[in-house]
Amino acid sequence: MPKYILATKFDFDEEDLAKRKEQGKKWLEMVKEKVPSIKWISHYAILGPYDFLDIFEAKNETEAAKVSLLSRAAGATFAESWTAIPYADFLNLLEDLK
Repeated sequence: MPKYILATKFDFDEEDLAKRKEQGKKWLEMVKEKVPSIKWISHYAILGPYDFLDIFEAKNETEAAKVSLLSRAAGATFAESWTAIPYADFLNLLEDLK
């Protein structure tokens, strides 16, 4: 299955920080219910312009978009998704262009 990366940003206040773990669990349950074919690879809290980075596999870009939309529905102020091409596949693309 294709791999996707989801970067999300939240506006936190003190109340949100206390509820973050519970909100994260609810979001994950919602995604599993609405897009059950998703396969999670990893989840990170990150420094920089985004707060979280998720790497997952989905059948197609429509399913990946659902994950992004569910993030917004769960309170993310910003969600951006990218298609991830494995490096070996990228090298094969370069060979095809010769």
